Amino acid sequence: MDLNVAGELLIQQIRQTSALEWTAVVFGVSQVLLARKNNIWLYPTGIISVLCSSILFVQSKLYAETLLQGYYLLMSIYGWANWRNQSNTGASKITSSTRREKWIACGIAILGWGLLYVVLRSFTDSDVPILDAFVSSTAWAGMWLLAKHKLENWIWLNVSNLVAIPLLLYKELYLFSILTLILFIVAIFGYLDWKKTLDASDE
Repeated sequence: MDLNVAGELLIQQIRQTSALEWTAVVFGVSQVLLARKNNIWLYPTGIISVLCSSILFVQSKLYAETLLQGYYLLMSIYGWANWRNQSNTGASKITSSTRREKWIACGIAILGWGLLYVVLRSFTDSDVPILDAFVSSTAWAGMWLLAKHKLENWIWLNVSNLVAIPLLLYKELYLFSILTLILFIVAIFGYLDWKKTLDASDE
C-alpha cells in the first residue's frame, strides 16, 4: 500500500475515533508520564483510563486485555495505597527487584500466559489468543512490580507494549496502537529516570 494512502487511512480512522477511546488514550498517556516522574497521581488517572479501555476491549473481543484492565484496576488501588503508605513512613520509593521478586514476576508472566491462553481458547471467540494472552500476562508482571516501586517494572511493561502494538493495529484500534507506541518510548525514559534516581540514592 502506498504510504500516502496508508497515512490518509490512518488520519481518517483517527478522526472517526470515539470520545471514549480518546478519553482512555489521554488518561493513559498521562498515567505513564506521571509514572515516569514517580508521581502518585498516576493511579487515579490510570483508573479512568482502565474503565474506558475495558469497554472498548470487550467490543473488540480482546478478552485477555479486558481481564488485564481489571487487574490494572486492582493493582492501581493497591499501588495507590502502597505509595501513600511509603510516602507517609518516609520509606525509599524506587528499588531494584530482589531475586525472589524477579522469579515471582517471571512466574506471573509465564503462568498467566498459559492460563489466559487456555481460557481464551476454551471459553471465548478470541481470534488472537496467543498474542492477547502474552500481552496481558507480561503486563501483569510489570504492574505488580510497579506497585512495589521496582525498577524492572518498565522492562516487563515494554515487553508487553512491543507485542501489543501490532496486535492493536490488527484489531484496527489505531489510536490505541499509537498510544502504546508512545508508552513504549516513554517507558524507556522512565526506566532511565528511575535508574538514575536509584543510582543517586545508593551513593
